This record gives sequence, C-alpha cells and structure tokens, in this order.
Amino acid sequence: MSDQLLTIEATRLDAGHVRLRLTGELDYDSAPDLIAAAADLRDDGHEQVLVDLTGVSFCDSSGLSALLVVHRTAKAIRLTAVSPRLQQMLDRTGLTELLAVEHATDNDVRAIG
Repeated sequence: MSDQLLTIEATRLDAGHVRLRLTGELDYDSAPDLIAAAADLRDDGHEQVLVDLTGVSFCDSSGLSALLVVHRTAKAIRLTAVSPRLQQMLDRTGLTELLAVEHATDNDVRAIG
C-alpha cells in the first residue's frame, strides 16, 4: 500500500465539463478511486474530463490503466501538467497518441478553472 494517498478534487467547470485535480500517488491502490470518481461524474452528465496531474508524485502501470479507463468512459479526456517522467511513460506505452496531453504551467492550469 502506498504511503501517500491519492486525493481527487472535482470541480465542475460548466455543462458537461469537469476538472479532476489529483494529488498524491496514482498506483495500484488508488487507481480504482480515480475510475470510480470519473464514473460518478459521467453518471452526473460530465463527459468532458480535464485531469490535472500537477500534484501527482508517482504513477505506475495501474495509474496509466486508470487513465485509459477514464478515456474509454468519458466523451473526451485531456491530461494537463504532465511531468516529464509521466510523459516518458505515456510515450513508451503509446498512450500519448491516444490521450490529449498538455504540458501546462501552474498559471495555465489556474486559467482553465
């Protein structure tokens, strides 16, 4: 079990759009939490998901899998504030071609919502 839990803060931006701000470790123990949060938001009509990864300190293959599940269940998903290490994992697994990835600065993330 990871020492640093994952917190998920959902902010509804406008009709159908939501931002999930993740803080902590996105791993085997916490990936189901992200999947459940995204499913709940989808059930509430939020199909456009912005995943803010600014606070993610670690992501393993289970975390990547969770992002893929969110991608499959949402109408659109966009990842922002992707760290260089996570970007490398996305590139190596081919997920960069599937997921919309932005390398936002803190100011860019704040401007989104």
